[in-house]
Amino acid sequence: MSTVNAAINNSTPPASFARGYSYRLCWLLIALATFYLSSNAKAIAKSLDMRWLVKYPSAWKLPIKDHISAFMQWLVEVAHFGFFSFTDLTRGISWLIEQPYNLALSLFSTGLLSGVGSDAIQLLPPLSWIAVVLAVIALGHYAKDWWLAALCGSAFVYLAVFGQWNSAMVTLASIAIAVPMGVALGLLLGIAIFRHAWVDRVMSPVLDLMQTIPVFAYLVPILFMFGFGPVSALIATIIYAMPPMVRMTALALRGVNDEVRDLGVMVGCTDRQLLWRVLIPVARPGLMVGVNQVIMLSLNMVIIASMIGAGGLGYDVLTSLRKLDIGGGIEAGIAIVVLAVALDRLSQAIVDRQGSERRSSAITVDQHFLRRYPRLVMVLVVAVLLSLLGVVSPFFQAYPESAQITTGQFWQDKVSFININYFDDLEVFKDAVLIWFLLPIKRFLLGIPWPWGLVLITLIAAHFGGWRLAFLTFLLSGFIVVNGLWLKAMTTVYLCGASVIIASLIGIPLGIWAALNKTAGRIIGVFIDTLQTLPSFVYLIPVVMLFRVGDFTAMIAVVLYALAPAVRYAAHGIRSIDPQLIEAGTVSGCTPRQLLTRIRLPLAYPEILMGINQTIMLALSMLVITALVGTRDLGQEVYIALTKADVGRGIVAGLSVAFIAIIADRIIVAGARRARQRYAPSTLNQ
Repeated sequence: MSTVNAAINNSTPPASFARGYSYRLCWLLIALATFYLSSNAKAIAKSLDMRWLVKYPSAWKLPIKDHISAFMQWLVEVAHFGFFSFTDLTRGISWLIEQPYNLALSLFSTGLLSGVGSDAIQLLPPLSWIAVVLAVIALGHYAKDWWLAALCGSAFVYLAVFGQWNSAMVTLASIAIAVPMGVALGLLLGIAIFRHAWVDRVMSPVLDLMQTIPVFAYLVPILFMFGFGPVSALIATIIYAMPPMVRMTALALRGVNDEVRDLGVMVGCTDRQLLWRVLIPVARPGLMVGVNQVIMLSLNMVIIASMIGAGGLGYDVLTSLRKLDIGGGIEAGIAIVVLAVALDRLSQAIVDRQGSERRSSAITVDQHFLRRYPRLVMVLVVAVLLSLLGVVSPFFQAYPESAQITTGQFWQDKVSFININYFDDLEVFKDAVLIWFLLPIKRFLLGIPWPWGLVLITLIAAHFGGWRLAFLTFLLSGFIVVNGLWLKAMTTVYLCGASVIIASLIGIPLGIWAALNKTAGRIIGVFIDTLQTLPSFVYLIPVVMLFRVGDFTAMIAVVLYALAPAVRYAAHGIRSIDPQLIEAGTVSGCTPRQLLTRIRLPLAYPEILMGINQTIMLALSMLVITALVGTRDLGQEVYIALTKADVGRGIVAGLSVAFIAIIADRIIVAGARRARQRYAPSTLNQ
């Protein structure tokens, strides 16, 4: 009962009241000084003839990007490692990746070809569309049940009927190569982290950077080293999708029960046998979660990778956006969603499948292959038969174009109808949000002088995480300043901050509602699952069609993309509260509103903070993509570097975005840690 009373009253000890009051007064003065400087910095700088306070002088910039570009130039053109050059190394890596990719592309899309370009002759056709659909149905039934089989089969039939089959198969070929490679490399790195502490110390900051550096920033050095083409796109996809597998592998192996590990040692397993025959099989559910993340991140990358030579559905979406082809863009976007949903549900079902591959004692190793793998045999037989029938009737090989359905004109008409009939309403809403919400935040942040901004963010870091975090924050912020990117960084912070505010105002109440109401929880869960399945580029299509380009369009796309963590973490925080505390609060006479505001929200506050943290991470990753719709922030800097193949510029801008993400992450994690200590039951009982 004392725990509940402490949570309700939230009383402050008298001895610390004066200290807390002076501390709050100090921060109030800092806030007032920040507002004053933001509004009057230009006038102050002009009157004191110190214009460098407002804009960092070009003469003070460090030539970091020039040094990076020069190093990359040397690496590609001059560097040698004994018997081979760096270019030989990149060509060898490209060749190794190109061989399985060409095989997968031949299997799903082009068929086995002899010759190059227009002179190529098809020796064998690709897999029949019916064979691929049946294979997916068989895999869905194996993974779960007939409902999943029907869902996945319907998704692939949709791709054929609506004329997206060829592009979808090119995308599927890329996924079929990128996912196994990303999983294998992630598994090996995760094992190394699990086994060696020094590898963990080295890889931890590297993984942080890999997960925070914008996607476009990967493309710049990869384009420079490997050239333009699908192999470069595959390498970028593997690098982008691999970190979750690394982290999940290390986490899953560390989570294996000590008794299981001790049992393996007692029966005489060597280190290698213990790892591959005991630890990895036991950790398999956690590893499969990593596989699912690799699949979804690879799908998320298909459109972005199309900018450096990947074909498929991503290229179709990108081309439609450039031509403002509303119908074509929405059709290709829906096809990506359909493919993503099918692969996501399949991978999740395989994760949930418990030990089906461990056959019962009735099925032995000596059993006939046909009885052990009936679905695989069936799919192989059907594929061969359909290939033979395809020689007689083209229908069995490829879905006929005359029977295809297009929805392009339908979507074109719908968007045109909305723009014609609701243009004024949409513009009023857009202008109101811009004038009363976005522009004030932008003017405030961009008006802060860079010296004061550097001091302010350092003080905030010191407040939440101590002077060690303050020093790290000062160094990372200083990197942005000395490269002359302060104003672009503030534009990024403005767009990210505005989007996170909107996403939190929508997502946190939805999460609370989902946690307190089972029916709402199921509906909201389906909605959030759908949002998390959609690739990031898909969000741009409808908002560009309705609101055209600009900051408002970018904000809407970012909010949709980054909404899910705010909902999920808020719901998790509310659900994880000890029911006895809620019951004690009810017995103490709390109303439902008091239960929410005095008990549930304070105790769920750390999880809500972590949800906001993940929302910021997703918002920053999406902001770089929104550079395509006219934003003028660090994302645009990365995009310009990509178009000009300027490696130094792209890496510096990408690192700046990553450093903003790291600063936000460290400060919020420190704040969440303090909140957990403050609202821990042991603290509240005092």
